[in-house]
Amino acid sequence: MTTEPVAEPATATAYGARDHARAQAGTEVDTMPVLPASSWPTPPEGVAAGDIVWAETVAGGNYTHKVLARGTELRLTDLTGDACAHVLLYNADRPWERLNTADTAKVLWNAYLGAGHLLLSDQGRVLASLVEDTSGRHDALTGTSALARNTARYGDGAAGSASPAGRELFKLAALKNGLGPRDIPPSVSFFQGVRIAEDGSTGFTGSAGPGTSVTLRAEQPLTVLIANVPHPLDPRPAYTCTALQVLAHRARPTAPGDALWDATPEGRRAFLNTAEYLTARGIA
Repeated sequence: MTTEPVAEPATATAYGARDHARAQAGTEVDTMPVLPASSWPTPPEGVAAGDIVWAETVAGGNYTHKVLARGTELRLTDLTGDACAHVLLYNADRPWERLNTADTAKVLWNAYLGAGHLLLSDQGRVLASLVEDTSGRHDALTGTSALARNTARYGDGAAGSASPAGRELFKLAALKNGLGPRDIPPSVSFFQGVRIAEDGSTGFTGSAGPGTSVTLRAEQPLTVLIANVPHPLDPRPAYTCTALQVLAHRARPTAPGDALWDATPEGRRAFLNTAEYLTARGIA
């Protein structure tokens, strides 16, 4: 009996791997960043294609990150109704100044995120403002999922598994920005809601449905980390998370005289703190 020789795969040699990789040029992958971002086919109304600086679709169970200039507007869209965008923000120049969810709720007297809400650092400064919201289903209280919890619920929570935990993905995104596990604070999440009942219990309210979006405005130069994973309180037994669209474009930061600047005394103080810092740094 003779055995036919097994053909080596085309990528078995360095030359074969090179040719295979080059053959992929020009092909589009739905979950890869669009390069250049200005080639995104459907800019938001009133936005020039040349002003788009980030265009990407993030699959469920995946993550992304970007450094954004002050004034950039970042729109997140829940394409099919089961995305959950866990977001961390850092001062791009001083990453030890980062999102503080406790102050974000406490200083503004509101634990429920929505249009007009400010995302604050532990220095009392505005990292980003939430300027538009068609979802209303968000959470500034729970944070993201962890390795042990996902392993108990889904069988695995490692970054490379089929059910990665948000914190494990944040570790990867942080590493790519010179940060480590100790630099990962509690995050906010968008598109899967949580409400607190009169007795203090936490209720999961789920999604507002497909096509909803939120728009954040960077009030400082920001490092943005996003993990698109199921909310920790999602009661569904299966790991359920669908695509998140990420689109950012050049705009301008909130300024004195804008309605948001003077919307509340606490918000105005936070904007003044931010302006003082930026002016001293020569950024504003």
